[in-house]
Amino acid sequence: MERAEAYGFSGAMSGAFLLSCLLFAAVSRRQRAPYMDEVFHVPQAQAYCHGRFLQWDPMITTLPGLYLLSVGVVKPAAWLLGWTGSVVCSVGMLRFINLLFSAGNFYLLYLLLFKIHQKNKAVSGFQRILSALTLAVFPTLYFFTFLYYTDPGSVFFTLFSYLMCLYGNHKTSALLGFCGFMFRQTNIVWTVFCAGNVVAEKLNEAWKIELQKKKDEKISSRKGSFSDLTRILQFLVEYLVSPKNLVTLTALTWPYIVLVSLFFVFVFINGGIVVGDRSSHEACLHFPQLFYFLSFTAFFSFPHLLTPTKIRKFLLSLRKHPVQYSLITIISLFLIWKFTYVHKYLLADNRHYTFYVWRKVFQRHELVKYLLVPCYIFAGWSFADTLKSKSIFWILMYFVCLVVVTVPQKLLEFRYFILPFLIYRLNIPFLSLYRQLLELAFYILVNAVTFYLFLNRTFQWENSDEVQRFMW
Repeated sequence: MERAEAYGFSGAMSGAFLLSCLLFAAVSRRQRAPYMDEVFHVPQAQAYCHGRFLQWDPMITTLPGLYLLSVGVVKPAAWLLGWTGSVVCSVGMLRFINLLFSAGNFYLLYLLLFKIHQKNKAVSGFQRILSALTLAVFPTLYFFTFLYYTDPGSVFFTLFSYLMCLYGNHKTSALLGFCGFMFRQTNIVWTVFCAGNVVAEKLNEAWKIELQKKKDEKISSRKGSFSDLTRILQFLVEYLVSPKNLVTLTALTWPYIVLVSLFFVFVFINGGIVVGDRSSHEACLHFPQLFYFLSFTAFFSFPHLLTPTKIRKFLLSLRKHPVQYSLITIISLFLIWKFTYVHKYLLADNRHYTFYVWRKVFQRHELVKYLLVPCYIFAGWSFADTLKSKSIFWILMYFVCLVVVTVPQKLLEFRYFILPFLIYRLNIPFLSLYRQLLELAFYILVNAVTFYLFLNRTFQWENSDEVQRFMW
């Protein structure tokens, strides 16, 4: 990092942290008591603070990573600063843990952008800082910086694990992946993603050698024709059935294999991936979650995905491949018809934005969910088009992880999209400075509206005296 870039990054990070502290103070003043899922998380952390490590709230569905780390930070800080009484492990103190995670995420996002795009000399330091700042205030993640939720810590350890993987420190990466798993069990998928990065790199090297041997310049690992894809899949099978190649890959990825093996042991002993209350977290094949994720990504990445150039390219692709797009449309309609699930929380809890999205859009008419298929197809095509700079093996690996982490979820919950979105966004090419500024301005606007509604537009339910607030 050059000196000017280092100063610029330090200034951006310090300024963002200061503004976050001011916003944190405003949120803490308006909402002093635990809110939403905090009513489970805060008492559990406070029980740990008082040494009651065998106490467990059966309504909590995640492992105790957040509470253990909170105690590990708050207790030493209280001892050093002489804090006693109710201030130790208070709601505000526990929430502040996530503010620290938010600062850590800013730094990790910058380091990841630097590492992933280090070969692109056209990217300036200012662009890297701007992109890191933009992703650090990504609305769905940024909002939970100010509440005691698992999301900031989950993202921190997963991004840290990814960064160590990219630098080849796989044992450290697996250890950090374990920490991420302790925050949220589904993060095991991103441990597989890290292992997949190693495998994809080796596959890409072998594929290039294969092309060179056959001197076939017409075939590329980045082309999208059906014949090329068939050839690549055939190569993939041949490579992975070779004992020599399997031994090589195992030697490179054994830390991840150990962690995934421990995960399966946990699932066997626990009787499932969810701890605590499982009644509201039943796995199912909810394929439309992919369409919701693509829509979510198109909304938050519109400067990347919704450009006149992309629209023209998409229309040209439609004209060139009508049969393929017709088949995709039919499959999409079938998946929506047979695999759409509506969770009871989605219909009952009017504090979440997803409640209003579902009511205002999908419940307007039974046909709406089918009429949105052309939008899904464009979002999917544009999504894939922005990843064309990655190798086909990386794309296949990411897509498998995306399916595994989204499709089994019955509940439409934007928080489930945070990590797949960030990993996607980190790996796409940089835009022009104008579009980067547009993206940042859009995120700031969404955050401003979100916090205004949360702080000022309160309401009450008929059967409750508690103040309710709108949130993600």
